[in-house]
Amino acid sequence: MNTSAIPLSRFRLTSWSGWAERLPCFISLAKPRVMALSLFTAFVGLMVAPMRPEPFPGVIAILAIAAGAGAAGALNMWYDADIDAVMARTAMRPIPRGKISKAEALVFGLVLGIIAVAALALATNLAAATLLAGTIFFYAVVYTAWLKRTTRQNIVIGGAAGALPPVIGWAAATGQIGLEPLALFLIIFLWTPPHFWALALNRTDDYARAGVPMLPVVSGRTATTRQILIYSGLLVLASELPLGLGFAGATYGGIVATSGGAFLLLAFQLNRSAAADRRAAHRLFVFSIAYLFLLFATLLVDHNGGAFAPKQLSRDDRPSASTPAARQPGAVRSVHTFKVREA
Repeated sequence: MNTSAIPLSRFRLTSWSGWAERLPCFISLAKPRVMALSLFTAFVGLMVAPMRPEPFPGVIAILAIAAGAGAAGALNMWYDADIDAVMARTAMRPIPRGKISKAEALVFGLVLGIIAVAALALATNLAAATLLAGTIFFYAVVYTAWLKRTTRQNIVIGGAAGALPPVIGWAAATGQIGLEPLALFLIIFLWTPPHFWALALNRTDDYARAGVPMLPVVSGRTATTRQILIYSGLLVLASELPLGLGFAGATYGGIVATSGGAFLLLAFQLNRSAAADRRAAHRLFVFSIAYLFLLFATLLVDHNGGAFAPKQLSRDDRPSASTPAARQPGAVRSVHTFKVREA
């Protein structure tokens, strides 16, 4: 009797211990650093909308968007396990290291994604949930399974997935899409190419070995730095849109002017730098992260300083995708809205 009980006890202990040991690997599958950026921009999108949900639905919405970003990351790692294994930057991810199987990653990504979409639909509205589902699909299928391995414009087109979180946050609050969240979408969309190409310039051998046609691999350094400079200029121009649309103030304008000038200067220095100079690309890559965070943080401060303070929604006021914009609370503050057509 005792001999049969001891192995069972040990089996259970080992099982729970094994799951505890692998928990950091599952967290890593969700790409927490990428998730953090998506989470922050979604939060800003929700907070700068002309109305806000009650605290509990708002928290659930943000957690659901974060889970959706994590699901997309896990599905990306599941599909890219073969190329991750041959790239120095990604070789230590959980699947190449054998810590998590591809099947486990696939199930984890699918279940997490379904839970995220369902939670967002229940907490807010169907429009936001549809956008989240579309974002996961676009990143996992359109970008990861198709664009990434077939075109040098992979980052440009695929960047749409990373640019959607503020639109989802806005839709979660209002049930609608407006010009304001589309301006935020455009900022992130134009930010993505210079950010990732600056990284890829110092990882050209990695991408070439994996067979990923990133722009530096296919077109070379000179063409890439020129494209970085062009997109940086477009990014700085697009960053002025919140001012033009009237949902940002003087503080945001000052930040855009100074940080935008610094971004262009770093892009110009990279364009003029020697091929052996890895520091110029690294400086732009690091600054680009600070630039995006600073813009969205300043926009958040502007909207919590009084002039742009949105209305708090009660449960009875919570919008759906079918509620006309003119009848929604706070709609008078933002007229640049149109309804999301549901599938």
